[in-house]
Amino acid sequence: QVQLVESGGGLVQAGGSLRLSCAASGRTFKNYAMGWFRQAPGKERDFVAAIRWSGGSSRYADSVKGRFTLSKDNAKNMVYLQMNSLKPEDTAVYYCALDPITGNIDYAPEAWDYWGKGTLVTVSS
Repeated sequence: QVQLVESGGGLVQAGGSLRLSCAASGRTFKNYAMGWFRQAPGKERDFVAAIRWSGGSSRYADSVKGRFTLSKDNAKNMVYLQMNSLKPEDTAVYYCALDPITGNIDYAPEAWDYWGKGTLVTVSS
């Protein structure tokens, strides 16, 4: 099994920044991606960003491009999401996810196999 633990959520004013962290432990895979999804109240879970562990290629949702940046620490099996210029519409529970893949990063949450419990990000106007 895989365990994913998020941290770093909180309350921030619009225009501010937060950094989310996700620590992965347990089963390992040769090829996989780690990413972030978010779910606002009453809405579906949406793709935010993801990175392939081998090679480091990343993908971002259009809504966060230029504001959010993914990074990873191979030695610590951690992935980070730096969120800048936050907007009230970024308010959501943010989930870390892991997908054992051999192809392209999949934007659909149902394609991802492992999930953390989520961390709440609230952006006030």
